[in-house]
Amino acid sequence: MIRFSNVTKRYPGGQEALSDVSLHLAPGEMAFLTGHSGAGKSTLLKLIALLERATRGQVVINGQNLAKLGRRRVPLLRRNIGIIFQDHRLLLDRTVYDNVALPLIIAGFPAREIGRRVRAALDKVDLLGKERAYPITLSGGEQQRVGIARAIVTKPPILLADEPTGNLDPDLSREIMGLFDQFNQVGVTVLVASHDLDLIRTMNKRILVLRQGRLVDDTAAAA
Repeated sequence: MIRFSNVTKRYPGGQEALSDVSLHLAPGEMAFLTGHSGAGKSTLLKLIALLERATRGQVVINGQNLAKLGRRRVPLLRRNIGIIFQDHRLLLDRTVYDNVALPLIIAGFPAREIGRRVRAALDKVDLLGKERAYPITLSGGEQQRVGIARAIVTKPPILLADEPTGNLDPDLSREIMGLFDQFNQVGVTVLVASHDLDLIRTMNKRILVLRQGRLVDDTAAAA
């Protein structure tokens, strides 16, 4: 599902964010990506979603070599990938419903299907009663749940999360991680970048460790 083969990413100015990284996530697998600040976690996720392109090596998503993917086909790739950010990136002048509906509107779904999917996504994150609220009126945990609902509303086979619990207290963090686990249990491939080692160790999933852009450890879940 997700395969990196000797991938290097060098930014203009010479900074090498990733160096010769190789890894493989099977369809339906869940894994955590950890490492110090600046280790390359966010860059790796951006390469999967083609927010950045690799300098060397191959990134293959669901059998598709991203190096050979033209600009016109990038939106189609991204429809199959849900992305959750630490800072939510919600539209503050739109309701919760409108924020979650946006990917469906962009993809051209009919209005009736949009309504059905938005309410189903909000129900999964326990926010069905907040669809007419504005993000500014919600707690940090609720805003993060809106971001998750928006990421899953198109039912993507891949879910990426970049430090999704970075601004949340421990109890909320466990709840959010539990949601990702639920999505994984129904077959979604999930990759979560997090520096919270204590939390991710409790999840008993594969852990990938980056250090200065290199993959230095790959620990499988306990049997």
